[in-house]
Amino acid sequence: MTAAIEELKKWPDKTLQLLHHNDADGLTSGAVLTRAFERAGFTVQRLCLEKTYQMVVQKVLSDEGRVIVFADFGGRIAPLISDWNRGRNLVIILDHHKAFPSTDSRVHNLDPELYGLTGDRDITASTTCYLFAYQLDPSNADLAPIATVGAVGDGFLVDGRLSGPNRAVARVASGQGTLEIETHPGGERYHLKTRQGPVTCQALAAVLDTLGAVGYYQNGPEMGIRVCMDGIGPASKLMVGKLQKLRSRLFAQEIKRLKQGGLNTTAHLQWFHVGNRFVPMGVKMIGVFCDHCKENDPFDPRKFIAAFQTIPNEVPGFGPVALDQVKISMRVSTALCREIRAGRTPGLDTFLPEATRRLGGFADACHSLAAATTIPAGKAEALIQEIEQLLLRQMNAKQKT
Repeated sequence: MTAAIEELKKWPDKTLQLLHHNDADGLTSGAVLTRAFERAGFTVQRLCLEKTYQMVVQKVLSDEGRVIVFADFGGRIAPLISDWNRGRNLVIILDHHKAFPSTDSRVHNLDPELYGLTGDRDITASTTCYLFAYQLDPSNADLAPIATVGAVGDGFLVDGRLSGPNRAVARVASGQGTLEIETHPGGERYHLKTRQGPVTCQALAAVLDTLGAVGYYQNGPEMGIRVCMDGIGPASKLMVGKLQKLRSRLFAQEIKRLKQGGLNTTAHLQWFHVGNRFVPMGVKMIGVFCDHCKENDPFDPRKFIAAFQTIPNEVPGFGPVALDQVKISMRVSTALCREIRAGRTPGLDTFLPEATRRLGGFADACHSLAAATTIPAGKAEALIQEIEQLLLRQMNAKQKT
């Protein structure tokens, strides 16, 4: 981080392009970096993405002499970013998913997975961004509570508590008097102290997820950044209320359809395709839907969940783009989570990216317990077959060992 910051401070262009994800972790990452970069004298241009779509990223990197920052994605595709950048721009990647080193000296991949940390246990993108902001200027320590909201929002708790750097940042906020850590039999709860009174980080993260994911095509991410910086106000409350009603209605319709026979099964998978039925919600919602109902009927806790959603050919803030792709989100039950953590069952990141690559798809943000990739439209069933083949091979290998 120090090396990247030294180069950043010497860079002549003080207009910065910030690309960030649209969930609670991504929005808090965007807010932390926006505040830190603006304090350092940069003009920040934000682009919120649901995925690192190849055509969009290539277009952004086609400029020259710019500062481009990726937050909550980009770690896995650092070699591709390096190929597309070819030394033209200063690129900083602040992610926490599985990652590969960059091959361009001007692409600084600061994904903590490359430095011995676990992105779905110890450190989120928001915490990574906070650590970068603090290294940029220690006065940015006041951004710790925003980072904690993102850490709680990603939900990777150990025994009901934040762990590693995530917990360290929460303790920084607690020491500042902006966060209260409440101990209870199941772990800890984290209460943000706001002008309107105490708000649990979990509740605020849910607001951000709603704005960023349900409202992705309705200017929700920008409202989410405002909430991170200024708190919940009348306008954000009104927007969240409308979006929650939309989500509840569409989720209920889909659950009913699945219970009526809309769920497909294979040896290791249970899968379905919502097509365009979640419009106008963003494609992040297919993963949220899986988390919402994965422990309930009709899902089998012994099988992986795979769900597909058609991606609109439009990126807010970027314009029309001929993506012609489908997103797959995969999730695991609590029972499978225990098996994966114990090493008895393969994690999602060990097979989904490879299956996606075989079909000419694009893999970036994948964890062992939650993962998502994109594939060309019309290849959903082919991807399921590829996943089954890889899973069968890995399952057999684990049984032999």
